[in-house]
Amino acid sequence: MTMPPNRKGTQVGKPGERAGIFSLHSEYSPAGDQPKAISELVAGVVRGDREQALLGVTGSGKTFTVANVIQQTQMPTLVIAHNKTLAAQLAQEFRAFFPDNAVHYFVSYYDYYQPEAYKPTTDTYIEKEAMINEEIDRLRHASTQALLTRKDVIIVASVSCIYGLGSPKEYEETNLRIERGAKIVRNDLLRRFVDMHYERTNADLKPGQFRAVGQYVEVMPVSERYIVRAHFEGDKIVTISTIDAVSRSIHESDLEYFFLFPAKHFVSGTEATKRAAITIQKELEDRLSELEKEGKVLEHERLKRRTRYDLAMIKEVGYCNGIENYSRHFSDKKPGEAPDTLLSYFPRNPDGSPAFLTVIDESHVTVSQIGGMYAGDRSRKDTLVEHGFRLPSCRDNRPLKFEEFDKTVGQRIYVSATPGKLERERCGEPVEMIVRPTGLVDPLIDVKPVSAKGNYGGQVADFIEEVAKAVKKDGRALATTLTKKMAEDLTEFLKEKGLRAEYLHSEIKTIERIEIITRFRKGEFDVLIGVNLLREGLDMPEVTLIGILDADKEGFLRSETALIQTIGRAARNVDGRVILYADSMTNSLEKAIGETDRRRAKQIEYNTKHGITPMTIKKAIMDIVDQVKSEHSATVSRELSVELGKKPSIAGMKKLLKQKEKQMNAAAKLLDFETAAILRDEIKELERMLTE
Repeated sequence: MTMPPNRKGTQVGKPGERAGIFSLHSEYSPAGDQPKAISELVAGVVRGDREQALLGVTGSGKTFTVANVIQQTQMPTLVIAHNKTLAAQLAQEFRAFFPDNAVHYFVSYYDYYQPEAYKPTTDTYIEKEAMINEEIDRLRHASTQALLTRKDVIIVASVSCIYGLGSPKEYEETNLRIERGAKIVRNDLLRRFVDMHYERTNADLKPGQFRAVGQYVEVMPVSERYIVRAHFEGDKIVTISTIDAVSRSIHESDLEYFFLFPAKHFVSGTEATKRAAITIQKELEDRLSELEKEGKVLEHERLKRRTRYDLAMIKEVGYCNGIENYSRHFSDKKPGEAPDTLLSYFPRNPDGSPAFLTVIDESHVTVSQIGGMYAGDRSRKDTLVEHGFRLPSCRDNRPLKFEEFDKTVGQRIYVSATPGKLERERCGEPVEMIVRPTGLVDPLIDVKPVSAKGNYGGQVADFIEEVAKAVKKDGRALATTLTKKMAEDLTEFLKEKGLRAEYLHSEIKTIERIEIITRFRKGEFDVLIGVNLLREGLDMPEVTLIGILDADKEGFLRSETALIQTIGRAARNVDGRVILYADSMTNSLEKAIGETDRRRAKQIEYNTKHGITPMTIKKAIMDIVDQVKSEHSATVSRELSVELGKKPSIAGMKKLLKQKEKQMNAAAKLLDFETAAILRDEIKELERMLTE
């Protein structure tokens, strides 16, 4: 089959075409504790061990170790991280290790999400409100399509992977084969697009849209950044080509055929839709009867109107807002049965058991996150059902319970520097990676008081002095606070003192978080302040100083585990140092300091024995933003870099600016708005370059 544009890891293949093997690319060979850990983990997978734990200190190369396990076991792999930022970093790292394989990023596609809810005490109904990030939605579709078409797949996901998703069977069976030489009435093809939830437009195409222009029908797959064009002569498709969505240049001019997947994960065939309409109607009648017996007139009328409207939409167009609340009817599942999720798209053995490996990163946090999702969702749904806003079946559109997750994932490896209670109970002694190949030693720890005394100005004043020293040596600093407000206030205070500082917390959008970390690593500012997002997994070897404010406030953010994780952020740099600001020595502080000292001693002994001089980790500064930014931005950057050359002059930029202005005006007069938009943004970029 001729493939669409060759972008590593995102090719669309024929359903069922599952060729491909994992091929690890790295300039390094396993070292330190890595060879032993890889050997033990691979042996466990081969033996069929259901669960294993990997205790790896910060900087010991846990991701590289897992990559070697994947390479040796050749199993499709799900990597679960507890937040989107960490998932993005892991996706970038695995893409670097497996450039020839399908590595995808699957997280919640909401920039903002307010779930549907009802507050009986104030009689307040809150309608579902969401802002969908189209780029992340595209990546989610790319993930599921890769799982249905390839074997060599690694999906790096957040905990959103345990939430309800459309049936993989329906999703796969609803695909459309567009074939060269096929005879089909053009309008019939357009109707098929509509059935697959693609939207018609006469403007520029976005993922999930199609248009018909003269003899051409163009559709933009929801998982891709290019357009598929079918050229008709009468009722026959004579050519199929793929086109760059922005520049309109042709990538492939003569495809034999192309498989198009649905634009939404919640899809169903005609028969399934008819069956669902019947069972929804039956459930509605039963529920209305119950409400009538209970004397709930308002709830009876509310549920009847809403559900009948949804039924009418489903019968007419096969879709309605909130269709996920009827997912059980479309999937023909029983009440209470586990919903389909991303895990359902992974391959299975002939006996139905999982045929993939699961890696739970930062398991001490992620495991409890997985276990806590169901209860909150169920409580909210119960209230909606009780007051007539939803049918009881809405409860089955839910995240998996932990025991359901447990049965679904099969073999797994828990990865953490501080394995939790569940991991230790189930796996016994973990596979340990204490010795780092780089020879880096856990950071030195200073304990200083929180309160001001005499000439000592207190934790903030002292931290400012320490930051200034670190910055003079070209280092970077992290600070962790107890609340988001404290992080924001401290950032403003540091800026007033002349320090370049930014804050990072959960209210900042996914892509923006990644951009902030990249800017920090590049040295665009010197101090990054946050709450708990700065703890687990973030890989920033430029950090030489960490200040943990109010370290003696015992609790979740200052527990033994949290402290060890935060201290670990400074373990990738030879000059790493941590200051714990505490007026009293808590049990958690004592344990965290003791464990850090144990690890330091083991590493120093190894370094002395092997004559190793510690070296700061060298890590390329790149991130998933480079891979998920819009094709429009990429085209602008590409065109300018070609025209300006390697060493652009001021005079050359000014001359090119005038040319671009003339070209933009000419394109606008010709109504070529796509070209005009690219030229407009090229002009903006040139103006920015001239002012720097």
